[in-house]
Amino acid sequence: MLIKRKSIEADANLKSGPGKKSPPPAKPKPVRKVKFAPVTLSEQFGIRYLHFGTEWVQGAMRISKPDWIELEYAQQMMAWMLFNEKPQHIVQLGLGTGALTKFSYKRFPETRVTAVDLNPSVITICYSMFKLPQNDERLTVIEMDALEYVNDPANLGRIDALQVDLYDATARGPVLDTPEFYQACAACLTPDGIMTVNLFGDHPSYAKNLSAMHFAFDTVISLPEVHEGNVIAIAFNAKPTLDMTALYERAAQITAATKLPAKSWVNGIKAWQAQQ
Repeated sequence: MLIKRKSIEADANLKSGPGKKSPPPAKPKPVRKVKFAPVTLSEQFGIRYLHFGTEWVQGAMRISKPDWIELEYAQQMMAWMLFNEKPQHIVQLGLGTGALTKFSYKRFPETRVTAVDLNPSVITICYSMFKLPQNDERLTVIEMDALEYVNDPANLGRIDALQVDLYDATARGPVLDTPEFYQACAACLTPDGIMTVNLFGDHPSYAKNLSAMHFAFDTVISLPEVHEGNVIAIAFNAKPTLDMTALYERAAQITAATKLPAKSWVNGIKAWQAQQ
């Protein structure tokens, strides 16, 4: 998604997606074709990387600190913490190495955490190589299409923080990027819910995704680009109060508790605000 590295270990075989189904009698929904790339690993300087059969990094874990969020763009995915100190339900669409899921599970001990990924090999390798905890009363990892998850009526209005990181092996843009998808995401959030999305700024998908998010959400803030083009967008169901003094105070609290560079998130929000 952000760093080019050569994969050195193949850990899963190519898997084919669901078979074709007979269309229903009236107005059949288009079937999203899924073809899984092989899940591969590499390691360097104490960091283990996840790939989908290419040099593009899909996630990382510092082996000595498995619950830490190693990559800067992934740290920025937690920017919703500036606005919500006590979420009841955090959901991650696209498991990756489980970095966001593990961090949320550890740092919010009273919060339900759900992760959704369609590729069973990703889930398996997270357990075996990235120290993802097993499901319990708070943690649920689901093998499921993210599109089906956000369209499930059982999830309407139940999520406080939604983290969306849905990339395939080419890692050039999210695989779900329509206004309808983002509308479904917004519908799953509480009235004050927040979504963060990993986008690739140096690609046509960036403008397409931002446009779709603006269609579905009240306010969308883009943080400054990091790594080789990653841009984190923060989407709000309700217009946020951007009190910079309060946000910097909250950022200091987050950094003291977690060591995440939250001040830089506020700097990014301030820069965005200045451009409006």
